[in-house]
Amino acid sequence: MSRLLSRMLHSEQAGLLLALILLCVGISLLTPVFFTAVNIKNVLRDASLVAIAGIGMVMIILLGEIDLSVGSTQAVAGIIAVAVLNQFESVTLALVAALIAGALVGLCNGLLVTKAGINSLIATLGMMAILRGAAMVSTQAVSIQGKVEGFIEVGTGHLGPIPIPVLVTFVLLGLFYYILHHTILGRYIYAIGGNIQAARLAGLAVDRTRVLVFVLGGVLAALSAFILASRLNSGQPNAGLGFELQVIAAVILGGISLTGGVGTLGGAFIGILILTVLSNGLVLLNVSSFYHDIARGAVIILAVYLDTRRKQSLLRRLLTPPT
Repeated sequence: MSRLLSRMLHSEQAGLLLALILLCVGISLLTPVFFTAVNIKNVLRDASLVAIAGIGMVMIILLGEIDLSVGSTQAVAGIIAVAVLNQFESVTLALVAALIAGALVGLCNGLLVTKAGINSLIATLGMMAILRGAAMVSTQAVSIQGKVEGFIEVGTGHLGPIPIPVLVTFVLLGLFYYILHHTILGRYIYAIGGNIQAARLAGLAVDRTRVLVFVLGGVLAALSAFILASRLNSGQPNAGLGFELQVIAAVILGGISLTGGVGTLGGAFIGILILTVLSNGLVLLNVSSFYHDIARGAVIILAVYLDTRRKQSLLRRLLTPPT
């Protein structure tokens, strides 16, 4: 029992959870509104948008890759969803169209990285610009309003006391936790991220796995976009501006290593909660939105710094001879 307690106290997830608790306590002391039921639901609803896209980002970064196009995907998929919704008056068809759009974006990213041999940072940066431009051109930079009753319920409705986006998030977290830790795909992801050359020599389907993970990342980003479009009851060409940095910062803060092969979905989710609670606290304290950008930038730098320290610590442990 004492050994288990010691492991919990020294685990990275325990430290993140303690940081989250301290942050919540600190904000609640400054504003009593924080711990109200309505605000907690708002925090979880906001976190769900980041978490759904973040699940895909976790898998991509575990591969040792990056995806900067998720914010633009959120705009394009949302616009497509609302356009299909208004054309066919079907929420289901709108969801399918958004997911297909996300899958195609992910497929393009994956092929650019694996077949064209382009660094994922550059490939997805280019895709980010293309998608954002396409969103602006296709809508003339004007939002498209949803015209079907019931669409807004996806993003704002409840199943019992639980908001629908939150319920979807926890189902996906459970599903992808199982995939990462109990399936061949999960083992491939960690192995490729740990050492891609060794994975190739071991006969793993490296390129096929990388493409599949980019496709899954695109689908999850599109699902997040669909929920956001439902919540706003519109497709916004400027939706998701800076969203990619928010997702990347949150998952790295949660312990996912930028070099790949290290990190857990649970830790990433705690990182997402920390960033969402911080943003919510700044709003409740009436802090100017300009300072929100400063806070997000500081968190990104902190996340990368912590990732660097984690790698240095791991290297020291590997190089230190056992006593």
